[in-house]
Amino acid sequence: MSTSQPAGTRIFAIRTTAGQEQNVALLIERRCKSKNIPIKAVVSPQDVRGYVFLEANGPNIVNIAIEDVKHIKGWVPGKVKFEDIMKFILPKPVVDTIDINDKVEIIAGPFKSMQAKVTQVDKAKSSVTLELLEAPYTLPITVHAEQVKLISRGEAPKVEEKKKEESEQKTDIFKAFEELEED
Repeated sequence: MSTSQPAGTRIFAIRTTAGQEQNVALLIERRCKSKNIPIKAVVSPQDVRGYVFLEANGPNIVNIAIEDVKHIKGWVPGKVKFEDIMKFILPKPVVDTIDINDKVEIIAGPFKSMQAKVTQVDKAKSSVTLELLEAPYTLPITVHAEQVKLISRGEAPKVEEKKKEESEQKTDIFKAFEELEED
């Protein structure tokens, strides 16, 4: 995949109604095909709400392509750099999106379609350790991160609270020893 855009083309940001990005992209695509409008690409990244990106030779072509299309609020004047939208287009590694206590579904392997809770994430090896929720007993398994799909976020581990409780218990013990020494 090349990371440069063709010479003479620019990327334009089109403002849309939030939640209607996919519909606007499809409407623009159909319009360009039916009227032979020379738009090079129409991109609607999932992580960007309220915007659709068009690649064209100039703003006049963009105006023709978006004219009277429903849910378009206008377009942002100025240049959009290709590198700025590449971070939204390139897929993110699954291991970066999964945390401890998240609920996942296994999508490959012998435990396919079973749900599990994440107990450990190893980003270096791109693997996750899971506890199957549907097993009658605790069964920890380690699978590649690409074999799981995130279902819901879990609560963050409460490490700080445990440390506070331990330190409070230690201070109580130290206080008891100090009282004994005083007596």
